[in-house]
Amino acid sequence: MAEDLDKPLLNPESFHREGIDLERLPLEEVFEQLRTSHRGLSSEDAEARLRIFGPNKLEEKPENKFLKFLGFMWNPLSWVMEAAAIMAIVLANGGILMVFFRLITPLSEMIFQGQGPDWQDFVGIICLLIINSTISFIEENNAGNAASALMARLAPKTKVLRDGQWQEQDAAILVPGDIISIKLGDIIPADSRLLEGDSLKIDQATLTGESLPVTKRTGDEVYSGSTCKQGEIEAVVIATGVNSFFGKAAHLVDSTEVVGHFQKVLTAIGNFCICSIAVGMILEIIVMFPVQHRSYRDGINNLLVLLIGGIPIAMPTVLSVTLAIGSHRLSQQGAITKRMTAIEEMAGMDVLCSDKTGTLTLNRLTVHRNLIEVFNKDMDKDMIVLLAARASRLENQDAIDAAIVNMLADPKEARENIREVHFLPFNPVDKRTAITYIDSDGNWYRASKGAPEQILNMSKEKNEISGKVHAIIEKFAERGLRSLGVAFQEVPEKTKESPGGPWTFCGLLPLFDPPRHDSAETIRRALNLGVNVKMITGDQLAIAKETGRRLGMGTNMYPSSTLLGRERDEYEALPVDELIEKADGFAGVFPEHKYEIVKILQEKKHVVGMTGDGVNDAPALKKADIGIAVADSTDAARSASDIVLTEPGLSVIISAVLTSRAIFQRMKNYTIYAVSITIRIVLGFALLALIWEYDFPPFMVLIIAILNDGTIMTISQDRVKPSPRPDSWKLEEIFATGIVIGTYLALVTVLFYWLVIDTNFFETHFHVRSISGNTEEVSSAVYLQVSIISQALIFVTRSQSWSFLERPGILLMCAFVVAQLVATIIAVYAHISFAYIRGIGWGWAGVIWLYSLVFYVPLDIIKFTIRYALSGEAWNLLFDRKTAFTTKKDYGKEDREAKWILSQRSLQGLMATDQDFNGRRSTLIAEQARRRAEIARLGEIHTLRGHVESVVRLKNLDLNLIQTAHTV
Repeated sequence: MAEDLDKPLLNPESFHREGIDLERLPLEEVFEQLRTSHRGLSSEDAEARLRIFGPNKLEEKPENKFLKFLGFMWNPLSWVMEAAAIMAIVLANGGILMVFFRLITPLSEMIFQGQGPDWQDFVGIICLLIINSTISFIEENNAGNAASALMARLAPKTKVLRDGQWQEQDAAILVPGDIISIKLGDIIPADSRLLEGDSLKIDQATLTGESLPVTKRTGDEVYSGSTCKQGEIEAVVIATGVNSFFGKAAHLVDSTEVVGHFQKVLTAIGNFCICSIAVGMILEIIVMFPVQHRSYRDGINNLLVLLIGGIPIAMPTVLSVTLAIGSHRLSQQGAITKRMTAIEEMAGMDVLCSDKTGTLTLNRLTVHRNLIEVFNKDMDKDMIVLLAARASRLENQDAIDAAIVNMLADPKEARENIREVHFLPFNPVDKRTAITYIDSDGNWYRASKGAPEQILNMSKEKNEISGKVHAIIEKFAERGLRSLGVAFQEVPEKTKESPGGPWTFCGLLPLFDPPRHDSAETIRRALNLGVNVKMITGDQLAIAKETGRRLGMGTNMYPSSTLLGRERDEYEALPVDELIEKADGFAGVFPEHKYEIVKILQEKKHVVGMTGDGVNDAPALKKADIGIAVADSTDAARSASDIVLTEPGLSVIISAVLTSRAIFQRMKNYTIYAVSITIRIVLGFALLALIWEYDFPPFMVLIIAILNDGTIMTISQDRVKPSPRPDSWKLEEIFATGIVIGTYLALVTVLFYWLVIDTNFFETHFHVRSISGNTEEVSSAVYLQVSIISQALIFVTRSQSWSFLERPGILLMCAFVVAQLVATIIAVYAHISFAYIRGIGWGWAGVIWLYSLVFYVPLDIIKFTIRYALSGEAWNLLFDRKTAFTTKKDYGKEDREAKWILSQRSLQGLMATDQDFNGRRSTLIAEQARRRAEIARLGEIHTLRGHVESVVRLKNLDLNLIQTAHTV
């Protein structure tokens, strides 16, 4: 067949929808035109077609690496540095401005002193730009390569019939003529025509905008990129890659850049720094030229100092590198980040809605044979299991199918002595599976298994057995067991489409899904981190409560149907949104309920994470702030999520939260540092220039910037303590902290200059020679003082407590030592004529280090003071001490409950937790959830202890002798 592929029909140039109408041709002609059959293609034939049509994926535009590199120099912060470079090379010697000044003032010759362009500063600025762009380019390129490799593991898979066998392959290898299998949750991998089978429900919202799924039957076309919502069928591929409907649409649409929240934060911080510099420059221009009549070159040099020193040129690089390294670490923990900025949102997550099955539990169901309840007198337990196994898949099994089929001595018994006519796969609406089959006598029957309520509603004896069925379901649920109903009917019409005779309710199977061994500890950790975990399950309320009890969660759970999808009563005691906010979990949840839960929690100003695995979870994953596709989730769930887990369980998510908070902490530390340095440079050097008419050399500010940037790059791998509660960008806090600390540092520098120039303080107390008469030596001294205190500031902003108690990363510490060693050597020995500095010797270097150390200590106190003032607790304390005027809910009832919990823990001999119950260290709802869980657990302890003591008294036993065996 491969040698026929050069015929015009299969030539890529002529193979298009207009030339060959494969959408409307009868299926027989489609097979003929594509030279394929129901047995699929051979591997040789498929490889030949792949060479002709290319891989089944969109064409990727080749990226120009050089333009990408230059792109890192095209942002507002870089523009300011580029303007500084232009000032140094073009405006430094006057140029057009000199002609203008000669026309308006006789002082032009004095103003313009005939100096040439400032080549040194120009070259230094360009080098600084190139260094930052190179680091950004390399790190982003590495991150992009790593992300591509990780996403390749998540490439869409498809079941394709090759060489007469079904194989799971990457969707990229599909070619026209392939036979593929489509089932619930699959993203259609290529434009295809459906073959014989039941109708499908296809969601085409991403392609056509249709809000409801459309029904597709045999012969209909399904488009690449749409999602199967219901059904299972085979199809023949008719178009792939750019020739598909989705490929052509994507080919016509230009990609658009979406400005994310992270970019907005960067822009806000950058604008603040630029505005601060602009204010300082305007003030200098107003005072220096009209008032002080300073020379033009000196004025330009002073403006360059503010421009070069004030702009945090490394900010985009540092934050991008931090995110890239963090994303790599998350992937090592089993969490692949599809959207980089989801890391900062995960750091602020305070509510996590987690699936029960597979995430909190093992999703390894087992059937308790001894507890099987039989409702049909003509059947026994083995027959119930056999009917349930017949209504199960032997291939592509889910957890329930596997558990039931494994109950048989041999899985082949499920299809023994019968011929399968039709199988109805599970879907979230019907919540059941069914098989139509013919037995050895030629009689037609139908067996079904599924949610007990669904099976019961179909049964003829519904009214008679309803009470008993629900009682048994409740009994199972109290023991943490799920129930599965089994029903049976005859099909006298002997057609698969016929409704058949009345259904007979046969029995109930108890299923048990044990909790993961680490789930309880992980939930406790999450609550202590201020993340309220809400359990989401489709099981009954009793099962949800039992599982919650086993996991150490609170039992404040509700059936979702009673909270959602109904009219709100204006007289209800507690609004539904507050019930949802304070709930520990929801039972009987349908996929559409997940979306509503996320929406309501977001309206209550929570940052919500939602886990999901199925196609119906996609809307909720999209709506959530952080959509998390759990391990083994469908392609639809993965495409809708922000983070994809490669490992099962909740512990992966909590580890990812801690890592995200550490990453966010590094970024936040740097932004406070950057804002502080901007204020400190602008204010400090503006005061020196305007009060003492002191001109600090721009080249030395450039040296400070280069050494600072080199050191600050290492913060991306710094050792930090993650925030104990959800964190987010608080720009007011960042700006306020930066302004106060920056002002303090500026005044410290101004004070140092005054002590050197106008006093003999250092000469008297430290016996160093006077340098006040030598401007070059003064510049060296100011340079060293500014360099030391500026870089040391990072140790203050990176720590939550005292900076000397939190050990920094080795890389950061080494970079600081090297940078300051270089700065000290420059100040001690360097004599650079164009930079106007001269060595001051080791005596002055030691004095400056001591001076910087003395004024470094108050920085921590200032940090604590700002944090306390911004928290608002100083004002609340004034009122909350008075109970009558307290702002606490229920006059501090929750605090009293918290004290009771602590006292009970002490009575039980348990160690008191180090958590602070006043709400400062965790969000309110997480705190409330932790208290509910603790109260429920202690209530259980009291019940058990009372029972034990009663038995001891009845048996006349000595409690002290058995105390060691009493373990709770």
